Amino acid sequence: MIKDLLVALLWSVSPFGESKVGIPYGITQGVNSYLVLITCFLANLLVFPIMMFFLEYVNQILVKWRPYKRAAVWVAQRAKFGSRDKIKKFGFFGLVLFVMVPLPGTGVYAGTIAAYLFKIDRKKAFMANTIGILFSSLIIWFLTVSVKSI
Repeated sequence: MIKDLLVALLWSVSPFGESKVGIPYGITQGVNSYLVLITCFLANLLVFPIMMFFLEYVNQILVKWRPYKRAAVWVAQRAKFGSRDKIKKFGFFGLVLFVMVPLPGTGVYAGTIAAYLFKIDRKKAFMANTIGILFSSLIIWFLTVSVKSI
């Protein structure tokens, strides 16, 4: 059980799954669904400060390396393109909506990058990401529990 919870936690901090993968994984492995929800939500929430630190400090150093710069520009364009209309139209709530939608390419990684690119106040961006992650996690948790009970 602890191994499965740890794997769910790792999926939740991974840019390849976030809690969208961590929650279903943990629940299907038989871990208590409430424990999985809380653990994956908190793990996914940790991504925001780590990504902000990376964007503000580490990125400034690595951007001088050409292959990194090309990849970073591609990721930034995708995050900006995917979130631009929502953030321009709805501001704070647009960022919440962007992070909340449990689809590939949305989530806290893209939400943090978008907040950084659009120069959204860090506290507001953190709150928007937190609310978005919470709703996304609840949607995935509800769907997983519902499907598993069938």
